[in-house]
Amino acid sequence: MTGSDDTESRIGAFIDHFTPEIAMRAHACRAALRARLPTAFELVYDNYQALAIGYGSSERQKDLVLSLALYPRVVRLFFYYGVTLPDPAGRLSGEGNQVRHVLLEGPETLADPAVEALIAAALAQGERPMPDGMTGASIIKSISTKQRPRRPGQA
Repeated sequence: MTGSDDTESRIGAFIDHFTPEIAMRAHACRAALRARLPTAFELVYDNYQALAIGYGSSERQKDLVLSLALYPRVVRLFFYYGVTLPDPAGRLSGEGNQVRHVLLEGPETLADPAVEALIAAALAQGERPMPDGMTGASIIKSISTKQRPRRPGQA
């Protein structure tokens, strides 16, 4: 992925607002996803509820296929169209009309064959394939001025 050193340091700082355990897990999972999706655009949203890092075929939010979401106590991998994914191993959680997620204990969860199959199926379902022959870009799309605490017990 490309992105200026400043962009990378800002993303790292967003992640480092979380506890060391969550930050370490997030950095490792992000690195694994970047390796798995080298041409994807990485869109970063430092939102009120969570830090979301989405992966898609363009700079447009509608082209995102999956995302990491960091919360004070957990890291999740969200599938934007998870409700339509085949899930014979029953790994997906969630009850919304569209999105499903998997709890990430670390990058080893991403390497689990059932989770890898979900990622492959999600990519195959994407409206636009990931770009070929380029390196994806990391783009900070939004930073909410008001945010929930990033660490448990913060006021």
